[in-house]
Amino acid sequence: MAPLGAAVRYVAALSPKFHWVGIYILKKNILELGPFIGEPTEHTRIPVGTGVCGTAVAENSDQNVPDVTRVPNYLSCSMKTRSELVVLVRDKRGRVLGQIDIDSHLPEAFGPEEEKAVRKIADELGVLWPA
Repeated sequence: MAPLGAAVRYVAALSPKFHWVGIYILKKNILELGPFIGEPTEHTRIPVGTGVCGTAVAENSDQNVPDVTRVPNYLSCSMKTRSELVVLVRDKRGRVLGQIDIDSHLPEAFGPEEEKAVRKIADELGVLWPA
C-alpha cells in the first residue's frame, strides 16, 4: 500500500482546490476505499455503477464532474463537495485496478491541467500497483 499512500499525498499537494483525495481499489464489482486525505467518508465500499466512482468503472472512463448536484446517482461524501474528478488506474493490459478520486468544494475545479497531472500519476500507479 506504500505507493498508494504516497500517491494520495502527492495528488493532495498538487492544488489547494483538492479538498479530499483518495484511492479506491477495485475488488470484483466493489470499489474499496484505500488511503485517503480529507474528512472521513461513509462510502468505503461502492458498487460498480453507483455514483461517480462506480460509473467511471462501469463506463471504463475517467469522470470530470463540474457540478455534482447535476448527477442523479451522486454519492455525497461531504455537503461541501461541488465538483469531482475520478481517474482510473489501469495495468499495462488496460485492466482497471482502481481509481484516484478527488473532491473539491469549488464548482468546476478540474480543468485539463489537473486532469493531465492526475492521469500521469494514475499511469505510474498502474505499474507500481500492489499485487
